[in-house]
Amino acid sequence: MASTASSRTLQTRALTVAVVGNPNSGKTTLFNALTGANARIGNYPGITVERRTGFLDLSRSGRVELVDVPGTYSLTARSLDEEVAINVLLGRKGLERPDAALVVLDATTLARNLYFLMQVLEFEIPVVAVLNMQDAAADDGIELDLAAFREIFKVPVVATTARRRQGLQEVRTALDELLVRRKDYSAPGWFWTPDPDLSRDLDELEAAIATEVRFPLPSINGRRAFALWLLMSVQADSELVVRPRLRALSLAIQERQRETGYDLETATIGQRYAFIDRVARRLVRQAPGKRASRTDRIDAVLTHPLWGSLVFLVIMGTVFQALFSWSEPAMLLVEDLFARLALGVESLIPNGFVQELISDGIIAGVGGVVVFLPQILFLFLFITLLEGSGYLARAAFLVDRLMRRIGLQGQAFVPMLSGFACAIPAIMATRTIENRRDRMLTIMVVPLMSCSARLPVFILIIALLFPAEEKVGFISVGSLMMLGLYLLSTLLALAAAAVLGRTVLKGRRQPLLLELPPYRLPDPKTVLMTLWERARVFLVSAGTIILTITILLWFLLSFPLAGGGEPEQPALAAAVGSTDQQTADPGQAARLQSSYAGRIGNFLEPALAPLGFDWKIGIGLVGAFAAREVFVSTMGVIYGLGEETDAENLGLREAMRRDRRPDGRPLWTPLVGASLLVFFLVAMQCMSTLAVTRRETRSWRWTGFMLVYLTGGAYVASLLVYQGGRLFGLG
Repeated sequence: MASTASSRTLQTRALTVAVVGNPNSGKTTLFNALTGANARIGNYPGITVERRTGFLDLSRSGRVELVDVPGTYSLTARSLDEEVAINVLLGRKGLERPDAALVVLDATTLARNLYFLMQVLEFEIPVVAVLNMQDAAADDGIELDLAAFREIFKVPVVATTARRRQGLQEVRTALDELLVRRKDYSAPGWFWTPDPDLSRDLDELEAAIATEVRFPLPSINGRRAFALWLLMSVQADSELVVRPRLRALSLAIQERQRETGYDLETATIGQRYAFIDRVARRLVRQAPGKRASRTDRIDAVLTHPLWGSLVFLVIMGTVFQALFSWSEPAMLLVEDLFARLALGVESLIPNGFVQELISDGIIAGVGGVVVFLPQILFLFLFITLLEGSGYLARAAFLVDRLMRRIGLQGQAFVPMLSGFACAIPAIMATRTIENRRDRMLTIMVVPLMSCSARLPVFILIIALLFPAEEKVGFISVGSLMMLGLYLLSTLLALAAAAVLGRTVLKGRRQPLLLELPPYRLPDPKTVLMTLWERARVFLVSAGTIILTITILLWFLLSFPLAGGGEPEQPALAAAVGSTDQQTADPGQAARLQSSYAGRIGNFLEPALAPLGFDWKIGIGLVGAFAAREVFVSTMGVIYGLGEETDAENLGLREAMRRDRRPDGRPLWTPLVGASLLVFFLVAMQCMSTLAVTRRETRSWRWTGFMLVYLTGGAYVASLLVYQGGRLFGLG
């Protein structure tokens, strides 16, 4: 124990180990199993790609930091995930080069995973190879020769089943031994030899790398690997950040290769796979007489054009049922909790400024955020389960034919489905789309998918104008309208993709190259950790914005001060929501209209009047630009209900229902409601979405285009609905 303590004392920093591998290899499951509850979530410098880190205590090496690198099939940086992987492994862009790497390989598809392992080894990074999913391999009759693996690749190799926590101690032991002797590490070198033409080009790039590159490349093999990476990754229209001289030289060499007819991909990818084909026969043995695998049998149903489509519809229907029905008890519980909390504050603090700030501002703001958490967790639960089981890739395969007709590919399905929860993670999910044109097109249309932040607005307006007792057959009109809104948002997104793909984002459509991973049970710990991370991100990021805006709106609605020195109480409900209109105080409405918020609404009213909106709705739209769901809490504050500002509250709906225009006509009519629903369906009412679009596209031009085309489209669509309805006598 003394030697261990001594080594930890001398160690100036925690050693770093990158956990890398193909998507669906069980990489994150292994990371979670090794780090336990110690994982931390952040972002890589300058981009919104999540960076998950955790710590592992080893007997000889001390505390080691593990970094869960985004899954990627290769290190050729044609997507953000691939660029992040190479940046982590090489220590580029302000990152520190890891001391070693755990390369996680799927034992059921080992030959395909070996390509990535070869690339990592070419950069001379100390590696422990982890052959994961041994249980699934055994079920498929696959036997792996670990001794032959060590002999061929000259690296430690461990067999694991991470989701069952099998082989973890062997991973720790192998990693500890590798880190102890890392300074004496002898890289196995390249497993293929570049031809003379390619060698000449690599030599030319190496000379430039020696003077341009500042991150560590310890040997000539590592520098040649980086030179090859530049040739394979740099493209004229790519977003890859490379020093100008290296970019220019790489593009010049590529042009020279094209002029001479040299096929770079055949010379590199072909040679690597030729080596893999030779060694795979020694590494993998298939048990004789093995019947079709479980995955093949399930795929016969789930990828069938008819039966697969029916299963897809049932699964999507279950997801929506969970969002709109199963989450309701939890939402009611949250509402009741915050209502009781507000009553407790009011009983402890005398009437006045402080009480109003806490109950109508802070508690109303926090409650307005937390009440949507059950729906968001349900959606991410289903997405995580579908992805972890392997089904989500099949869903992308099923919809690829439809997506290709409108200019997208099946891979866009996953981000667009994620858009039903939140556009922010959905836009981040597009980084796995290799083709830049397809990626940009998907980003531009994802905000049209009806995210969960719109749901409270939809619920409020539908419940306000279409009572639950109104039915078509046995289905309520409100349910049909909700379903119609979600179908319409999907059609709008597809239509926008078809138009943009043929105009501002014209380009050659790429075929879908998609892995169909084996079916497996999702790891429960990984599912729970994902839900916890999503809940934390939502509460911290969106919650902070919503709380801040709610308090700000309360201030704007409460000031200027009344003559007595207390802030004006935003009790418009006293004027428009009273059950006895004769006892209402019309002065309350006038004082609210003269508040700071009222002045903003009055300024906007001439532009919004053609849509059927008044100054109060204008205030709600301004607040909703920070986050769409702020509209509901804004209406609650405007109508004087404070903490009762949830979409299901009967008091808020009744107050809004009784509201009148200056000429005595009802403000909230079905036509106004339809106009407002269409506006929210299309409009870019989310600053956070714009921020993540700027960071993912690295372009203010595309961010501005998204804002203009969505907000302008929302205004035009709402105008057509309202004015068209009036022409037909509906207003």
